[in-house]
Amino acid sequence: MGTLEYFQVESTEPAGGELYRRIASTVITDHDILRVLDRLRIFIDPEVPIFIAVGITRTVPRNVIVRDFAGITYDGDKVILSIADETYLAPLLELLWRRFGKERIVQPDRFTIEMHLNTEEREGIEEIVVADPTEGLFRDLIYTMQVICPEGFKVKKQSFQNGKFWFVASENTLQEDVTPLVEEQFSIMGEGS
Repeated sequence: MGTLEYFQVESTEPAGGELYRRIASTVITDHDILRVLDRLRIFIDPEVPIFIAVGITRTVPRNVIVRDFAGITYDGDKVILSIADETYLAPLLELLWRRFGKERIVQPDRFTIEMHLNTEEREGIEEIVVADPTEGLFRDLIYTMQVICPEGFKVKKQSFQNGKFWFVASENTLQEDVTPLVEEQFSIMGEGS
């Protein structure tokens, strides 16, 4: 398991900041988020009240496409997929059923899918995106930040783009544009937003 290159929790109340550092460390470990985080900074001001977390993720694997885990053979109007890794079999079947209809997809065994497709339909089969690793990453990061932030901080805003994320929460209404708050925390961490 990797370690965070940069991990800081700051609070206007030093004792509370240290407590939240321990909470954040435990939650990040328990939720297995450490593997995707490179840098993280959390700022808490209970007087305002506001909780701000900014971070940078490690490089996330690219989208998983059909040719990454299946061999493709063409036999007339039949396309045969030989599955080498079952990890993505269920989502692949769902995609194929939606795209071509269940009646045209046959699975004679665990490792084979046969489809009857015309020439136009066969184009790009090997490039169909079956899984996007970033989909679950953002959901998991935000859930982790929700667990870390103080209870009662129900007003939340968040973003995840290009390997950077931020999460802002408060008991009160947040200002419409939280960008200056987020940019300040990225700047303290040594990163531009």
